[in-house]
Amino acid sequence: MSCLIAGKMETKLKTAEEAADGPFYLEKVYIPQDSEDDYQYEEVMADDDISLTEGDEDLEAAVNAVRDLTDDTDTKKVSSAKQSISHIPETVDDFLRNFLLKMGMTRTLDCFQTEWFEMQQKGLLKIGQVDFVPDAYSHNQILDNELKNVQKERDSYRQAALKAAETLVKLNKERDFHRMHHKRVVQEKNRLIEDIKALKKHYASYEPALRQLTGKYQASLKQKMLVSLERDRALGHVHNLEATLRNAHSSPAARSTPRQQGDDKTQHDVETETLSQNSNSSPCSPAGDLSANMKHPKDSEFPASSRVNPYLPQIRALQAQTHKGPYFSLMTSVKANNMPISCLALHPRKTIVAASSDDHRWRLWGLPAGELIMTGEGHSDWLSSCSFHPNGRGLATTGGDTTVKIWDFAKGCCVLTLEGHTHATWGCSFHSCGDFVASCSMDNNAKVWDLNSERCRYTMRGHVDSVNSVAFLPFSNTLLTCSADKTLSLWDGRTGLCAQTFYGHQHSCNHAVFNSLGDTIASCDSYGVVKLWDVRKVSAMLSVDTGPHPSNQVAFSPCGRTLAVASNDNSVKLIELASSQVTSLVGHEDAVQSVIFDHKGELLMSAGSDGAILVWS
Repeated sequence: MSCLIAGKMETKLKTAEEAADGPFYLEKVYIPQDSEDDYQYEEVMADDDISLTEGDEDLEAAVNAVRDLTDDTDTKKVSSAKQSISHIPETVDDFLRNFLLKMGMTRTLDCFQTEWFEMQQKGLLKIGQVDFVPDAYSHNQILDNELKNVQKERDSYRQAALKAAETLVKLNKERDFHRMHHKRVVQEKNRLIEDIKALKKHYASYEPALRQLTGKYQASLKQKMLVSLERDRALGHVHNLEATLRNAHSSPAARSTPRQQGDDKTQHDVETETLSQNSNSSPCSPAGDLSANMKHPKDSEFPASSRVNPYLPQIRALQAQTHKGPYFSLMTSVKANNMPISCLALHPRKTIVAASSDDHRWRLWGLPAGELIMTGEGHSDWLSSCSFHPNGRGLATTGGDTTVKIWDFAKGCCVLTLEGHTHATWGCSFHSCGDFVASCSMDNNAKVWDLNSERCRYTMRGHVDSVNSVAFLPFSNTLLTCSADKTLSLWDGRTGLCAQTFYGHQHSCNHAVFNSLGDTIASCDSYGVVKLWDVRKVSAMLSVDTGPHPSNQVAFSPCGRTLAVASNDNSVKLIELASSQVTSLVGHEDAVQSVIFDHKGELLMSAGSDGAILVWS
């Protein structure tokens, strides 16, 4: 039996080798009788089909025989290849051997082989019961493998589904949140629309009252002008009567009896009292203050307006010099205060700067060395501006306490406090004669104060919002104001009447200043727009946008070719007026509030909310 199994295995091996490499043919081999194995070999005879008979051997016959043999070999090779493709069932014993060999159980395999062949040798093994491995088992193994793969895919899909479910829940929450936010925004929008409609209705109800008030205002202005004319005519009549009486008393013919003189004096007093009562009973005066209409013994006289600026030759010389452009660089920095500095003012003759700040004090600094000279304290609230007296020995300051204070450097204290504004004062400016100082306030008014009589001479009313800056034209009685009502106005300081109004700004005007010749005005507003105005033509010459940050102050260079702007974006803007080119000087850490040039235009000083004074050269 073992010989049969060995023969079967050899046959399988040969079949597999033939399927892979083709058939093999053995030549005649002699095997000795004393071979080690007991296998009985049979002699294989040569194939008679390809043998040639003697006498018929020729080349063509040999070629044909070889060709037929090759064709038969190819046919057998193809048939063996087809047979190898077919599925051959595996026997149980082979399956067990392959399984044990695959699992590495070599000792179990040896025991199985020994027992198998012993039983086979003894005839105890029933070959008929040895069957092939059922297809169901092989199929189950395949299905088990597929099941494991499917389970792995299922687990991966389950994880993906869980992640997708979490993402879906998160998206649903976000959707609900955005939906609620959208509903809230819609509700707020609807409420705002309703409020706007209500405000429109409310505003429409005020229009008739506004028109009525405007009409009354225009009528009162006309009445004011008429009363002013009547008052001036009455005052002229009083002066004429006084002159006549003085002439009459001085003439010899006028020396009559004391009774007659007493009667004449009584008649004069009655006329004077009557005219005085008529003057005091007028509803409005050009200055707006009844007390200012009355002549005070200490009142100062305004100088003539025909005076010539004595500094015109120096200004012409500066203008004649070659202009190198607004190229400045930081020269020095002085930490002047721990609180914001609101304004800088330059001494009329020296390089000394006064700085007002939010700590209720003003200080004098010697620049560019940065030497502290003097400190003044007296205001009860923040300071908004300062201005040197024309002789350089005094200072005027304004602040949030609604007052204007005059300081004497020799005495080192405040010598005069002017009260009359009802809200914070924003700015001040001395007249070139030194006897008058102008101030502006949040109460929509500007005032001219007489320092000798220590009272308000005129109140300039006309702006409908806060007056933010005021400045006298050098060596003139003309006064310039700018207001949050987006306008600039020129006033006659002798009468308190408005001479011209400039329109053009779209936002609140923060500051306005004359150039050295007095023929051009520069102004800036809360959106960074800087405008140049022609005083003679009362029209805008140039508009430069340095925004969107507010511009707080403007200053002309002495030659009038460059304009410096203090900006809220922590920089100083320099505008070349000929080309409208804008350059920025960066050095401050906070908004720049004030900027000024020195007398020759070689230095530029700036100060801001960071409490520092920077000197640019």
